[in-house]
Amino acid sequence: MRSSISLGRIGGIPVGLNVSVLVIVLILLVGLAFGRFPVVFPGSSPVVYLLAGLATAVLFLASLLAHELSHAMVAKRHGIDVAHITLWLLGGVAELRGEPRSPGADLKIAVVGPLTSLVCGVIFGAVALLVSAAGWAPLLAGMFGYLAGVNVILALFNLIPAAPLDGGRVLRAALWSRWGDRTRAAVAAARAGRVFGYVLIALGFLQVVTGSGFEGLWLALIGLFLVSAASAEEQQAQLGSSLHGIRIGNVMSDRLVVAHPDETVAELIDRVVMRERLSTYPLVDHGMRFLGLVTLNRIRQVRPDARAATRLRDIACPPDQVPAARPEEALTDLLTRMGGCADGRAVVLDPAGRLIGLLTPSDISRVIQTAGLHAGDPYHGPRGADLTTHHPGRPLDRSGR
Repeated sequence: MRSSISLGRIGGIPVGLNVSVLVIVLILLVGLAFGRFPVVFPGSSPVVYLLAGLATAVLFLASLLAHELSHAMVAKRHGIDVAHITLWLLGGVAELRGEPRSPGADLKIAVVGPLTSLVCGVIFGAVALLVSAAGWAPLLAGMFGYLAGVNVILALFNLIPAAPLDGGRVLRAALWSRWGDRTRAAVAAARAGRVFGYVLIALGFLQVVTGSGFEGLWLALIGLFLVSAASAEEQQAQLGSSLHGIRIGNVMSDRLVVAHPDETVAELIDRVVMRERLSTYPLVDHGMRFLGLVTLNRIRQVRPDARAATRLRDIACPPDQVPAARPEEALTDLLTRMGGCADGRAVVLDPAGRLIGLLTPSDISRVIQTAGLHAGDPYHGPRGADLTTHHPGRPLDRSGR
């Protein structure tokens, strides 16, 4: 899930809203302002009900954010970087760049989310009791009472032992501790999540045919998401197992065609693009210090009449937004960080920040296809897929000029 609306940073973690979260806000606003609140707390004006519904929806999103932030903060304490937090149609997502190193860390990261939701429920419930005891507007107490119930339900639902729910992570940690095999545990938790997803889909369709249309469709939608996410987690776990032990230096492209940031798009097209089957062009200075990344997709976005006046630095993905790694780093650690404006590419740098290699989707695809073919060695395949043919007597252009 990508953020459409940025909310800034909390604890150094980028936080945003996906536009789909507006559906949740609309459902809560309509359901509460025109349904629950007027029926349970009659006597107020439509404007008051609308304001109460909107405030409840905002506070609910805040509690979802607290849930995801708790995951992120505990993950950071265990040395796992957090790319961003996004609230979307079906809740929230904290994207972790890495995996827990032990079952204990896995358990702590997983269980803190439901605990946070439970604490939010207790706090909202206490506020509802205080408001009611003070004799204030019953509608106000009803708002906080509703939020208390929703957060408790959210905590309990997330504890169901089925990935990608938090309870699935708890199950994974428990099985990991028992079996000593993280991959096996992750696959088991993911399969439990897929079964649970199918159960929700079946219950949703049952509700649809018995007359509860909207509730059934919503339940089926959640089930579809769980099936899809659980299947993806199982594939990721199996992929991580097959790539275990492979270092970036084994698979990176180390013969590079580079360019200078001041070179124009037209010059790069004439010099390289039309002659070599490449899709990635790192930008470097004369000392091979990495300054940005240009891909074929970015070149295509420049209008033909503007290519002669557009410099590569103007269309490049900035260096701080391109995933960077060292040759000795595990490939599985880098895969979780590959995304963003680099179009799935990553650069390999030496300790001085000089470019020494490149990792592309072609490289990753090749190592996935050949993983396990060479007994006794994690990878003996060709070194990199996105590189030019090196003809004898024709040196590679590293200067870009």
